[in-house]
Amino acid sequence: MLTLYVSQPGCSVYKAQETLQIKRNQTVEVEVQLPLVEQVLIFGKSQVTTQAIQACLKRNIPIGYLSKTGRCYGRILPVQQGYRYLSRHQQQLSAKHKLLVARQIVQAKLKNSRTLLQRQYRRKPSEILDLAIKSLNYLTEKARNSETWERLMGLEGAGAAVYFKAFGTSISNSEFVFTERSKRPPGNPTNALLSFGYQVLWNHIYSLIELQGLDPYFGCLHQASERHAALASDLIEEFRAPIVDSLVLYLINRKIVNAEADFEYRNGGCYLNNSGRVKYLKAFVLRMEEKVSSNSGDSQPRWDLINQQVKVFKRFVYDSANQYQPYLNR
Repeated sequence: MLTLYVSQPGCSVYKAQETLQIKRNQTVEVEVQLPLVEQVLIFGKSQVTTQAIQACLKRNIPIGYLSKTGRCYGRILPVQQGYRYLSRHQQQLSAKHKLLVARQIVQAKLKNSRTLLQRQYRRKPSEILDLAIKSLNYLTEKARNSETWERLMGLEGAGAAVYFKAFGTSISNSEFVFTERSKRPPGNPTNALLSFGYQVLWNHIYSLIELQGLDPYFGCLHQASERHAALASDLIEEFRAPIVDSLVLYLINRKIVNAEADFEYRNGGCYLNNSGRVKYLKAFVLRMEEKVSSNSGDSQPRWDLINQQVKVFKRFVYDSANQYQPYLNR
């Protein structure tokens, strides 16, 4: 199964028999068989015909509409795609069980962040990396015994601050500078890559949550609201460093992205332009198709790892005795 990305401006998605076609200036750029499509993501102002939308809805294929920077405006889902049954189970989770899951998620995020820095340290040791690795170890132990959500979120925030300070020292391309994480808006090309990457991954996780019949708005760590799908924000945490952050370092240090040609500055922030989005999405797809070790020791594509974690959470919702085990990068 695959995700169909429509990231170039001026594109339209058509249905042609049992395929979806992406056309630009009446030229077919991409053609994909409908049975192979898991979701469609539309970036910017591209169009989808009514026939293509109907074909997707009949096959339970969600369509997501995103800004050029990756922020999701909304989604089109089939009528029968609901999560009322599982939602009742999610709403009935006790505060104790939700806190246990929140602890696991924060610990996994801190551990996976530490693993990425350890790999960078082996390549090029530094005092900053060494200190950050030790600090993340300490914060992980504190998270293990945290008794409140506020404490957990504080430890997660402290870990992010330590991690990103060290993350910048792992950049070897002199075109890119990174001293701190800036989000709204991203302040420079490195932050633009991170923000876009997180948005793309978040949308994938959101779709997988819906496909499993879970309610994206009932999580365990983050606070839900009408505009915040808390469960998607929960489950992305353990995958930020091993998927997005590592890919950003690869794109920068291998000079696949260019700090001038692939970014644009507007509205006080820095964002990927058309060429930058294409480069990122191409590398992202290749990265997600790579096989890595799962918690069970099997080798599987990263796509499957994420779907597996959604299923692990689903089993926990049905029976809280099945403790949620997060993904740990090896």
